[in-house]
Amino acid sequence: MGGSGRDLDPARGGAIDAFLETARQVASPSSDAPRLIFALDATMSRQPTWDLACGVQAGMFEATARLGGLAVQLVYFRGLDECRASRFVADARALTGLMRGVACLGGRTQIGRVLRHARNEAGRGPVKALVLVGDAIEEDIDDLCGVAGELGLLGLPAFCFHEGPDSAVAAGFSEIARLSGGASARFDLAAPDVLAALLRAAAIYATRGLDGLRLAAHEDAAARRLLAGMTGRSTRRPDARDRE
Repeated sequence: MGGSGRDLDPARGGAIDAFLETARQVASPSSDAPRLIFALDATMSRQPTWDLACGVQAGMFEATARLGGLAVQLVYFRGLDECRASRFVADARALTGLMRGVACLGGRTQIGRVLRHARNEAGRGPVKALVLVGDAIEEDIDDLCGVAGELGLLGLPAFCFHEGPDSAVAAGFSEIARLSGGASARFDLAAPDVLAALLRAAAIYATRGLDGLRLAAHEDAAARRLLAGMTGRSTRRPDARDRE
């Protein structure tokens, strides 16, 4: 999925013109930039959070600019079976342009397709982290956990950020995060700075691993939340990215 925006199901036809056209025009990041997949629920209930994410996602790039930069791929699902991925982009303006080309539509969650896409993308080249933002899980949690465990074996942690008070959703996101070696956290639309801080912390991990997250945790509450979720719970073996 490193090229222009594509449907994650090759058998499906029909392009979203604005999304694809913008995806073709954005600049590609350097080949050595750490890669992060930014996945969003774009079903109808998500419009307020989509707008929020569009406004705060720039923090992911700002947090890592002095550390060598970050390459981010946008993945979203909406409708009955639409799930798409952009190319990896190297700056916040490009990602904002991609997001503004998407309108939320009613439908069911497709978290399983997001997790499988992340797994497949990691098979093509290193992916440091997956960020998943949503408010619902309408799929079999055991199936999702199976793929999350595969991400853990690949050393690809999922940072699952959920909006709203639903305890079942919180438990599901937490289990996906745990099995992948990542962390989960709740945010509220009334406090947009929380999501912005969580995205920055995830970007710091993607760029500098656990050591970078530990350093950020001295002054950043969001980094402390992610660090607390990851430390001692990861199912994967330590690798070089944790020492970077």
